Amino acid sequence: MEASNKKKRSVAIIGAGASGLAACKHAKARGFRPVVFEAGDGVGGVWRHTLASTRLQTPAQAYRFSDFPWRIAGGGEFPRHDKVAEYLAAYARRFGVLECVKLGAKVLAVEYVGVAEEEVAAWERWSGNGEAFGDGRGEWLLTVQRRGSDATLTYKFDFLILCIGKYGTPNIPTFPLNEGPEVFNGKVLHSMEYSRMHQADAAKLIQDKRVVVVGSGKSAFDTVTYCADTNGIAGYPCTMIYRSTHWMVDAGPVYGVKLGSLCATRFAELSVHKPGEGLLLSLLATMLIPLRWLVSKLVEAWFKTRIPMKKHGMVPSYSFSRSIMACRLGILPDGFYDRVDRGKIVLKPCKSFRFCEDGVLLVDGGGCERVDADVVILATGYQADPHLSGLFFSPWFSKIVARSSSDDTTAPLYRQCIHPRIPQMAVIGYTESTANIHAYEMMAKWVAHLLDGEVCLPGVAEMEHSVAEWDRWGRRSTRARGRKSCIGTVMWYKDQLCRDMGHNPRRKKGALLAEWLQPYGPADYADIQ
Repeated sequence: MEASNKKKRSVAIIGAGASGLAACKHAKARGFRPVVFEAGDGVGGVWRHTLASTRLQTPAQAYRFSDFPWRIAGGGEFPRHDKVAEYLAAYARRFGVLECVKLGAKVLAVEYVGVAEEEVAAWERWSGNGEAFGDGRGEWLLTVQRRGSDATLTYKFDFLILCIGKYGTPNIPTFPLNEGPEVFNGKVLHSMEYSRMHQADAAKLIQDKRVVVVGSGKSAFDTVTYCADTNGIAGYPCTMIYRSTHWMVDAGPVYGVKLGSLCATRFAELSVHKPGEGLLLSLLATMLIPLRWLVSKLVEAWFKTRIPMKKHGMVPSYSFSRSIMACRLGILPDGFYDRVDRGKIVLKPCKSFRFCEDGVLLVDGGGCERVDADVVILATGYQADPHLSGLFFSPWFSKIVARSSSDDTTAPLYRQCIHPRIPQMAVIGYTESTANIHAYEMMAKWVAHLLDGEVCLPGVAEMEHSVAEWDRWGRRSTRARGRKSCIGTVMWYKDQLCRDMGHNPRRKKGALLAEWLQPYGPADYADIQ
């Protein structure tokens, strides 16, 4: 696409988190002038609003942009949230992204106009002709509300990129009448609301209070650790109630080998079935299943020896390898089980719970135990689909852009970036991986190539076939304690993006052993712009 035409093509990006920053940077690098709408007062997304104790779950050298190494002082291998936010802000400054961002601009709705839905539904090529901007008839209308104003403004764009993430709509449990928060005399809030509070207010809310945290994911571990420390030695212990357990491990090497070296190599991936892999690779993956099982069991044994999971009833019911594929692996807060042993944290498994006037009632089998509480924090996850589908003015687009929230599989997006039936729009950051920033950046590069006419898309039917293959793979990979829209550590996906963009997916510069045995990381893809 010629430079003069690029200047005429307008691109909107919603969200200035890691995915939005990457999308803007690479669209700019291709000669476009994107506009980024961010509801908050700064860039960085969820990393700007989280508990003070929250750290990266992935080593910094893996959780980075390919062409922007970490240079933030005091970050360490697993930096705190403020260091991650500082890194993202530095990236935005370095590549001129800040000048494209409208802060305090909340997008309330998006609407595709110019082409009737009946015609869009009948198209055999994406956007009508298989190109990013279609034939020029269609465009997106964005309804935007500025902070501090009830009025709205409408903007028109030729292409829309959604970078809104999956953490905007909290998942709140439902209860029968007179068993929910309405009967509780204390304070009930979701971990999202709590993490966005000012640190002084967050500490004051729980100081000298009996706190119950509901959940067993990373946010629950971070929240209960923060509460235990904030209450102090003389304060009440913090109680974590949970229905299931997940793999939460320490950050050290396993048998002297880092986890990345075990999981992020092409050789390791040979034992994993991949969507659309073909008969030979499928047979090879099946033959290598015993090896993968053995490695998984050795890793499990290592962690069970080092971490008192069994002592405290926290051993997961699913394998370590499945936790990797389902993006369920988490890093324990430092000294978590030490706090449990000292009585600062109390762990309470239960099948279900309900509220009472003075706390919560834990139901397990035929028994019922009361846990007194002044504050209950629901670390019960998020509803990703309503957060995404709720933006669309069109009921049809809203229905097809995401599956039901109970569907533990990958998103219905071709290359995890575009919906075969929704024209002139991309989604970046909805599908997770074990190192999100790098996955988002690869998606952003692919979308930028698409905008520039350098990605040749197949027909709608073929794209839908590819989506179905990933759907089946996602169901197999995450059927036990899975997570929706996760591509795990699959390099197969990045290989597909590289081929689409016209780049060699083999990134180790011809070294055969390195290609198969060395871990892949963001730096291997730095020359793809």
